[in-house]
Amino acid sequence: MPDILVVGSLNADLVVRAPRFPQPGETISGEDLQVISGGKGANQAVAAARLGAKVSMVGRVGEDNFGDYLLNNLKVNNVDIQFVRRDNASTGTAIIIVDSNGQNSIVLSAGANGNVTSADVKSASLADHKLVLLQLEIPTGTVLSAAQGARENGLRVILNPAPAKPLPDELLSLVDYLIPNENELSLLTGLPVNDIASAETAAGALLARGIKNIIITLGKQGALAISNEQVKHVDAYKVDVVDSTAAGDAFIGGFATALIQEKSLEEAVRYGCACGALATTKFGAQPSLPTKEEVEHFVDAQRSG
Repeated sequence: MPDILVVGSLNADLVVRAPRFPQPGETISGEDLQVISGGKGANQAVAAARLGAKVSMVGRVGEDNFGDYLLNNLKVNNVDIQFVRRDNASTGTAIIIVDSNGQNSIVLSAGANGNVTSADVKSASLADHKLVLLQLEIPTGTVLSAAQGARENGLRVILNPAPAKPLPDELLSLVDYLIPNENELSLLTGLPVNDIASAETAAGALLARGIKNIIITLGKQGALAISNEQVKHVDAYKVDVVDSTAAGDAFIGGFATALIQEKSLEEAVRYGCACGALATTKFGAQPSLPTKEEVEHFVDAQRSG
């Protein structure tokens, strides 16, 4: 039986490293263009699969070379692609600039991701899985349909509300674990989020809307796990950052994998932090996602250090 059903996006990431982000109207020189497998859905699917979870993917790619490339990459990473459809639209793409500090700026072109429907979700038997993992690079109505199906079948729902957008209470009430970053939390609540205290305040506003658990990723400040029963801050692991692309996806893949292994909330957050930290030490989205063995070695080294 598969563990995790990911309903989400598949993108070809077109990545250029540059010394800094260009100003409006400015042209700067960057390094050679790289094409890397990405998309939040596919990233999180691969992240969990590399950590040992059995993962199925629901989504769409175009009938083009990028589509072939993305599907082959999922197969190589042991993600079940039987529910990924080919579409007449172009494959989704992301234009990514990475600066000298490892920070990124991203522009998305949805392509086939914009055509993922509730029928696509129903093609995959939700009852055959343990957990559904969702993001917002596909239509919100499809995300809602997947969350409703998960609830009907007794599955836990993780939602990564990215890219940030306002969401209906109908969807939020179906979410067991909401995992935003600071910017996404601020947009969802309309409240400023610039430190741990303000993140806790904003999370409280979301708990009142029916969400059971909120895990806020705070970059170098680690993560904050909040429910009606507890507030727990987990420190980040210190690493030399090369590229922050997909660090959040690595965190979520690690968190979801720990959950299906029946780890506690704090243990799952701590494991996610280790996965996210490791992802920042390598360039690119999916190429940076760590394996189970890499995470175990990293955590052991941190303890002994």
